[in-house]
Amino acid sequence: MGKTLYQNRQMLLRAGGSLLSALLLVLLFANNWHEVQTALQQISLLHLLMAFLLVFVSRLFTILRWYVLLRSAGVPISFQQTVSLTFTGLFASNFLPTTIGGDVVRLAGAIQMGYDRAVCLASLAADRLVNMAGMSLTAPLGLYQIWLKAPTIVLSAVLPSQKAHSIWQKAGVFLQRMFQSLVLWFRQPGALLLALLFALANMFCLFGANYVLLRALGAELAVWRVLGIYSLAYFVGLVPVSINGYGWQELTSSALLAALGGIAPSFGAAVAIFNRILMMLASLPGAFTLPGILAQLPKNEQS
Repeated sequence: MGKTLYQNRQMLLRAGGSLLSALLLVLLFANNWHEVQTALQQISLLHLLMAFLLVFVSRLFTILRWYVLLRSAGVPISFQQTVSLTFTGLFASNFLPTTIGGDVVRLAGAIQMGYDRAVCLASLAADRLVNMAGMSLTAPLGLYQIWLKAPTIVLSAVLPSQKAHSIWQKAGVFLQRMFQSLVLWFRQPGALLLALLFALANMFCLFGANYVLLRALGAELAVWRVLGIYSLAYFVGLVPVSINGYGWQELTSSALLAALGGIAPSFGAAVAIFNRILMMLASLPGAFTLPGILAQLPKNEQS
């Protein structure tokens, strides 16, 4: 009973967050929606195809990252099965506006295939942590841009203070949990390194797609700045304030592009819209396997 109430409360909060993010986007672009439409029309089909190819290739690196972690943990899963589960999870994350996350769907599918639940659950946690580790490698490029704009913000997180102490304390707890999740792979550093390389390749493809779209709009922004801005947007977007990040992620990336990159809000909105559409299109293969996995989920996890 208590768990159900908590889940319903979380669902309501995220639904409210999605609505609030959408309203903020509307308010942000209401006065220059014509410029947003013009920017959307300015991106050619060729640039869209290039961006989609990069997004789709990034999905393949996501598959390889999880596959390496599973196999190195002793799970005898085939590459074809990993492809099926990953695309199913991606589809669920993009198209199901519920509390069912892509990781829940992947775990359910792996259990349905007869693989060890505990190991598969640990591999999902490790997969997410390795991806975050890859993103963190380029996050300093974004922090440097914040330093150039507002050094006091960076100093407040570094210099001795109650706020800084709280930040570092939370970072310590996170690192402790990270080590606990990766304990199965500490004896296989080669597998972890390979998974990290796939995470970096995934990141470069995703951010490369955004770079292509920005260039198509005529925005002059160095590659390292794009990497830094979108790395920060990734971490801010992890805050669970909306369902599947809808609205919140678009708002975050658009705001950071404007604040740090000097990109017109209309350009940032156009890139965010196309990026969301391309991510959804790239996950469509998962539609073929999702129904079978959902049928195996408990009823309380499908609501």
